[in-house]
Parts: sequence; structure tokens; C-alpha cells
Amino acid sequence: MVDVKKIALFVGGVVFGSAGFKVLASKDAKKVYTQTTAAVLRMKDSTMETVNKVQEQAGDILADAKAINEARAAEAAQEVIEDAAETEAKTEE
Repeated sequence: MVDVKKIALFVGGVVFGSAGFKVLASKDAKKVYTQTTAAVLRMKDSTMETVNKVQEQAGDILADAKAINEARAAEAAQEVIEDAAETEAKTEE
């Protein structure tokens, strides 16, 4: 015997699915899709602008950090040279 409840659910699903396709394909739904897509594109553009600004600032920070490290390395090298010169002067005395 066929279960009437299962048949009713199947038929209801088919009807609901058919109505759903009509709703999803309607002009109003297309307007919503268009507006949503436009909003997403605006958000993407805004996000990319922010990302570009952050990348530029990160590049500036990296360049400044490298300059600081190079200055410290040069200063340390100078100290090593001065220490070596003092050591030589003491051994020559």
C-alpha cells in the first residue's frame, strides 16, 4: 500500500519547488539580485582601497625598519673597529 502522507509531501514539494522557481525568476527577485550584486561590488572596491593603503603603509614601515637596522649595523661595525684599534694601541705600548 502506498502511504498517502508520502505522496502528499512529494506533491507539496513539487508545487512548492515550482512556485519557488517562479519567485526566484521574477522581475522583483532579479532587482534584488542586481542591487545585492551592486552592493557587493561596491564593498569589494572599498575593501581593495583599504588593502592598498595598508600595503603602502606596510611598505613604508618595512623601509624605515631596514634603514634603522642598517644604521645600527653600521654603528656596531664602527664600535668593533674602534675596539680593535684600542686593542692594537695597547699591545703596541
